Amino acid sequence: MTTTYTQPALEIQDPATFAEMNAALEHAFAPSVVAKLLKSVKSAGLRIRDFEGVLAKGLLGEKTPSLYAKLGDSDRGQIRERYLSLLEHVAPELRQKYLKIYAYY
Repeated sequence: MTTTYTQPALEIQDPATFAEMNAALEHAFAPSVVAKLLKSVKSAGLRIRDFEGVLAKGLLGEKTPSLYAKLGDSDRGQIRERYLSLLEHVAPELRQKYLKIYAYY
């Protein structure tokens, strides 16, 4: 008998800051504005998977670096995971257009 691994849910330590940070991510990856984000990442010479670099440049919003700094380690990890999840759901035609920032090299 085999069982599949289920990742346990982590409790959010700072719900208000976490919610604000998550809302900023949702806005940045909204279909109507995600192309602007990708263009900004490309202009900054970053890779889209470089969350800390994108965050430090303020490309996810002006307040996001300070919000992220207020979060605890587990909340930060969940925000990084959410960011990586959202960038994988960008429309294929946009991912193709910005292939260089999506590439791993």
